[in-house]
Amino acid sequence: MINAVGNRMTREIARQTKLADALERTQIQISTGKRFQRMSDDPVAARRILTIGTTQASMATWQSNIKSAQAQVAQASGVLTSTSDLLARARELTLSAANGTMNPADRATIAAELNAIADEIDGLAATRDSNGEPLFAAGTARVMRFDSDITFAPVQSAASAFVIGGNALSTSLRDAATAVGAGNSAGIDTALTSIAGAVGHIADQNAALGLSAGRLERIGDGLSSRGIEVADERKSIEDTDLETAIALLNAQDLTLGAAQAAFAKINRETLFDLLR
Repeated sequence: MINAVGNRMTREIARQTKLADALERTQIQISTGKRFQRMSDDPVAARRILTIGTTQASMATWQSNIKSAQAQVAQASGVLTSTSDLLARARELTLSAANGTMNPADRATIAAELNAIADEIDGLAATRDSNGEPLFAAGTARVMRFDSDITFAPVQSAASAFVIGGNALSTSLRDAATAVGAGNSAGIDTALTSIAGAVGHIADQNAALGLSAGRLERIGDGLSSRGIEVADERKSIEDTDLETAIALLNAQDLTLGAAQAAFAKINRETLFDLLR
């Protein structure tokens, strides 16, 4: 009889301990806002959360790359716009020099300005971005990753932007300066053709940057939408449903309280009462 009572008490104590542990877990879930405190609580859900976390980290990196690329594209567009303005000025100067009545001093002045424009364009081609890197790469255009399967160069290389047919834009302008200074009519005509081609080339390059800007915006919008979906999925797996958890906590508290009250009442009986 005594053994039976002892076993019953042991079982009841174990049951109440489990109830208390469950109550504590629910309290922790409510206070932390997280359903799981360790992977063993739900290994499948924990693995999914880890996978989502890795995806979110990658998406954050891609979004950062997009912002950096957008800044580079905007800066590059400004550089090409300035280049276009300089080329327009060079064309104006060269046209004025085509007038055969211009004296040598005037031609020398125009030639000097054309050489200064060439130097300025060389400086623009060597522009650096906010990280101190060449904005227009000296070799192959710098490729960046913007998604798991999307990589491209948002800004073209210096060779693509500032070189036509193997000749740098600045070289064409220096050739124009030489022709103007010498009063070489044929050379001036050739220079005008080259400058007109350079103006069109820069316009095309700036249009390409516009396409990059649009593509980056679309990719960024897509990543933002996916980011919301992924965050919602993680929240649904990881976060505590407070309404449900509070209702469960109340039920667990009532159950444990009732069990403790019953246990206390039973154990107020004397050993003599139990043996009687």
